[in-house]
Amino acid sequence: MTPDQIAQLPYRPCVGVMLVNNDGHVFVGQRIDNDAAAWQMPQGGIDPGEAPRDAALRELWEETGVPADLVTIEAETDGWVPYDLPLELVPRIWKGRFRGQEQKWFLLRFQGLDADVNISTDHPEFSEWRWLPPEDLVDNIVPFKRDVYISVLKQFGELL
Repeated sequence: MTPDQIAQLPYRPCVGVMLVNNDGHVFVGQRIDNDAAAWQMPQGGIDPGEAPRDAALRELWEETGVPADLVTIEAETDGWVPYDLPLELVPRIWKGRFRGQEQKWFLLRFQGLDADVNISTDHPEFSEWRWLPPEDLVDNIVPFKRDVYISVLKQFGELL
């Protein structure tokens, strides 16, 4: 695909979850499909007819094993936060139908214990996980998602 063809593609509608524990640290998982450091917060597509809040809680469950009754939704981003995939990834991800993602982010306060987190789900996304202080997030995220994380931190920063 040429850069001009990619620029014509739509963004995939998606949600992101900033799961924060009582210490104010943020859940991140190491992507299971990447040998390099590729930490990220839970995120995923919105199913047809699904409300973004419902998608956020579903993705949280699917990727971390944390059920909705162990979190409190504290905030959501004002709008959608887009990012473009690196050009070489576009043909390989989502069958080349999207140039990147447009994400609605939710801040969820974790009310459970670390033992309530289970990344060994039916379709694992992460090989390991940890809590990171918010100020360490951006440096540990894949470069093409860093602007998204900066934006999310700006919107949720006072609540962390």
